[in-house]
Amino acid sequence: MCGRYVVAYDPQTLVAGFSLSRIQPFERRWNIAPTASVPVVFETKAGERVAENLRWGLVPHWAKDPGIGAKLNNARSEGLADKPSFRQALRRRRCILPASGYYEWQAGTGADGKPAKQPWYISPRQAPCFAMAGLFEAWRAPGSAEDSPWLLTCCIVTMAAPQSLAPIHDRMPVMLAPEQIAAWLARDNHDPEVLTPLLAGVAEAELQAWPVAKAVGRASNQGPELAAPVTLVAAPVAGG
Repeated sequence: MCGRYVVAYDPQTLVAGFSLSRIQPFERRWNIAPTASVPVVFETKAGERVAENLRWGLVPHWAKDPGIGAKLNNARSEGLADKPSFRQALRRRRCILPASGYYEWQAGTGADGKPAKQPWYISPRQAPCFAMAGLFEAWRAPGSAEDSPWLLTCCIVTMAAPQSLAPIHDRMPVMLAPEQIAAWLARDNHDPEVLTPLLAGVAEAELQAWPVAKAVGRASNQGPELAAPVTLVAAPVAGG
């Protein structure tokens, strides 16, 4: 987790919700997969809070090849400060990936008795989006000229799923509460002991989940119908 998510809000939602001074245009999408360009909120070195489009899949500053980003779309919150791929970004380059919701696949058995996975959609109950905790990096190929463009990439920080969502999947994105956002984005906040407690996530009661059609499994499929609920027979209910 997280392998697919939804951006169905408009830019003004981010401007108002995160007090942005600048935002890069983006399209609404209902089935975002890793390597896609996604809207990311972060604080600049000058102290501005902005939203820009970054590639989903973190490429650490020390990487020799950007291909490593395909394996780093998520970062486990446990021990984050000690992991070479993420520890510098945790101290200096934290961000938020706003999401209208995300998809997760529940392992089970199909009607034919073979292993099967059922997709679910998880979203906030009373908000247009939630703030997924993330990290970002700026990368250039070793030996590049000083005026070469930077590749800006990001990843989502994940945590163990709460009891209500664990039957669907044992992991979920870390979702920051509104009062935690300023501390998470602050560029002058470098202490892992201060940052780690922010990764506890929001209360379970703020989330809802329902099963959706398997069409979401194809990354090229788009449209609001992908997040529409479907009826399952004898399926577990998560999040109320």
